[in-house]
Amino acid sequence: MQRGVWMMSFSMAFAAIRAHKLRSSLTILGVFVGVTTVIWMVSLVQGLDRSMSRQIAGLGANVLYVTKFDMASNEWGEKPRKDFTVSDADAIARGCPSVSAVCPIQSNQGRIKFRLQETTMIRIDGVGASFLDVRNWGVQEGRFFTESEVEAHTPVCVIGTRVQEALFGVVSPLDKEVLVEGTRYRVIGVLEEKGRFLDQDRDKIVVLPFWSFARQFDTRDVAGFILAMPRDGRLKEQAEDEIREVLRRRRKVPFGEPDDFAIGTQESLLALYKKITGAFFMVMVAISSIGLLVGGIGVMDIMLVSVTERTREIGIRKALGARRADILWQFLIEAMTLTGVGGVLGVGVGLGAAKLVDKFTPLPSAAPLWSVLLAVGIACGVGLVSGMYPAFRASRLEPIEALRYE
Repeated sequence: MQRGVWMMSFSMAFAAIRAHKLRSSLTILGVFVGVTTVIWMVSLVQGLDRSMSRQIAGLGANVLYVTKFDMASNEWGEKPRKDFTVSDADAIARGCPSVSAVCPIQSNQGRIKFRLQETTMIRIDGVGASFLDVRNWGVQEGRFFTESEVEAHTPVCVIGTRVQEALFGVVSPLDKEVLVEGTRYRVIGVLEEKGRFLDQDRDKIVVLPFWSFARQFDTRDVAGFILAMPRDGRLKEQAEDEIREVLRRRRKVPFGEPDDFAIGTQESLLALYKKITGAFFMVMVAISSIGLLVGGIGVMDIMLVSVTERTREIGIRKALGARRADILWQFLIEAMTLTGVGGVLGVGVGLGAAKLVDKFTPLPSAAPLWSVLLAVGIACGVGLVSGMYPAFRASRLEPIEALRYE
């Protein structure tokens, strides 16, 4: 097609939309809904992906999570497995040259009280002295407890910033005594602010020496899970192999049998996240596909009506020398213009909705350029496919019969 023919086709397409505003609006409604859903969904998923990547990086890029079950599996609680112990953590520290720090962790929940102030239910962790290293965390005030304080069951604790705000306000909590589920502990430090991870506020936490925690909550030497830090990021796979060998030997796993534990990484957490959001993504794709299908059917129906209404116009154009290809592209461009307008409007509304969600809820959003181009491209593609039959039908009309049409 020549450039002038293209421009004329676009001009006629917009003229047809202006001439039948209500009909055109109803025609593009399905495409508009579908594209709005696609853009909104992609914006939220991309925002969550970026946020999740930053948060997982904040947990420690190279940390290894030694757990009883794979974090991405559905086996939790289905079959019993041996608990980890502090001895397992010590064996990893001694027997894995590629590991620089190991920390057993046990968790519970409870309330913390200072005088008349009391928190809601918060996380209480019992940890080893290397907790800050493996968690990529720091202390903004005071200090962390030492290995000797862990071994001596010293009643000291380190609190998160949200706990500090709730109990002490602007007053320094250092050397103040708090009640952790009724047991007295002396505050020796405040952790750096970490923010939220998924639905968990990581700053609502109190950290106790492992053996002090074990004595208070009667968990003995059991560790809920173990964190290990490789000496170097390039040694992560080697450290993982060494930990697996040590634990298989200690847990007496027969040769050829699968591990009765799991070693997770940052990539494992990302895989778990994507598994969770995958179902949400598919539901949104299904919803948007229904909207686009309805829109496509509407476009085809309206274009068939348009062909019938403009039969004499088609006959006149053919009599003046228009080719079948010119008529075909005229109606295809009109169909794509209809759905393209719906796509552009859908992109605008979808981005606006995503921004509102980002502003007024904890959910982040991000709309990369490719998602906008993809959405508009899909909308135009719906118009192309839906307009094929009406356009082909218009191009096949005989000039004499079209001119006789009333």
